[in-house]
Amino acid sequence: MEKVRLGVIGLGNMGSSHCHHIHVEKRVPGLELGAVCDVSEARREWAQQHLPGVAVYENVTDMYQSGLIDAVLIAGLHYDHPAQAIEAFEHGLHVLVEKPAGVYTRQVLEMNEAAARSGKVFGIMYNQRTNPVFQKVRDLVQSGELGAMKRVVWIVTDWYRPQAYHDSGSWRSTWKGEGGGTLINQNPHNLDLLQWMLGMPSRIRSFCSFGKYYNIEVEDDVTAYLEYDSGATGVYITSTGEAPGTNRLEISGDMGKIVVEKNQITFQRNRISEREHNRVNTELFKKPESWTCHIPVSSDGGEQHIGIMKNFTRAVLHGEKLLAPGEEGIHGLLISNAIHYSTWVDGWADLKDFDHDHFYELLQERIANSKVNKQVTQRVADVAGTH
Repeated sequence: MEKVRLGVIGLGNMGSSHCHHIHVEKRVPGLELGAVCDVSEARREWAQQHLPGVAVYENVTDMYQSGLIDAVLIAGLHYDHPAQAIEAFEHGLHVLVEKPAGVYTRQVLEMNEAAARSGKVFGIMYNQRTNPVFQKVRDLVQSGELGAMKRVVWIVTDWYRPQAYHDSGSWRSTWKGEGGGTLINQNPHNLDLLQWMLGMPSRIRSFCSFGKYYNIEVEDDVTAYLEYDSGATGVYITSTGEAPGTNRLEISGDMGKIVVEKNQITFQRNRISEREHNRVNTELFKKPESWTCHIPVSSDGGEQHIGIMKNFTRAVLHGEKLLAPGEEGIHGLLISNAIHYSTWVDGWADLKDFDHDHFYELLQERIANSKVNKQVTQRVADVAGTH
């Protein structure tokens, strides 16, 4: 195989952008746009006008059976991701899925099992893993440079979205349409990075507010307390209702503190471990000697979506290791589900023994009462995939 023929499902903002990068700008060597699929007639007409030579389908199965594609990029509605991926694997196709992997862990576990049976390449569009800043933080943590982690605090409140955004589609900001609010829509990248850099917490106690700032039924303000098996703790705060908002990540360890803000890394590095200092020091108020180090790293954000597609293509053609394996989509989603679950049951959520079935039942109750008939100004497919 000299090239990968890709089919794209969902021609909303993200799907159409991917198509443009692949077919018009030719930014992904070895990747060719073979077909696209969307249930909307308007979006199919758009594809016929702007993607010459590309087959256009209304039905996913028809595209899978066309023989025109080797792989599929799934960029439609959240709830559809796992089912469409499973069917793609059954048709012998490689799969790249947009975030989130799904809405609830039970369906994503089924998708992962199907991927394992298929033997096909399975990736997820966690494009923030291409960011050199987060790659460096991961390296500082996992190499032991920071020492044993003590605490992480991530405040991500720069996801401001006005009421007009929430009203832009009948599916948006509803349990039935999206399966959640800021956790499932804006925060999947952050939650993935959190576990990618630091590992998974063992349990979570959270406090979510639903419709605190907007006329919506899902969460728009979240504070979660995390505990790790190592004894480290964390706080994760996010909201779509603050302006101008903050994006600040602080990780404390035995060897100092890392702060990430405005795409820059500062490492306040202890000369010796705090634990060693505590053992040998005899002065009442003496702190370990600490140096403020500005970590040199590119702040350009990396190749983002293009980088993930390049990596996926090379994985299919040459067996290159995936930066964002699709199976890892379960981790960030588990944190998201656990935050919801903890609030719903008003107690702790155990991530190592998570009750996937009970979460699903509680989600179904909210879906049954979901307000999906809001007056909207824009069709679902026009905004599908917008973060």
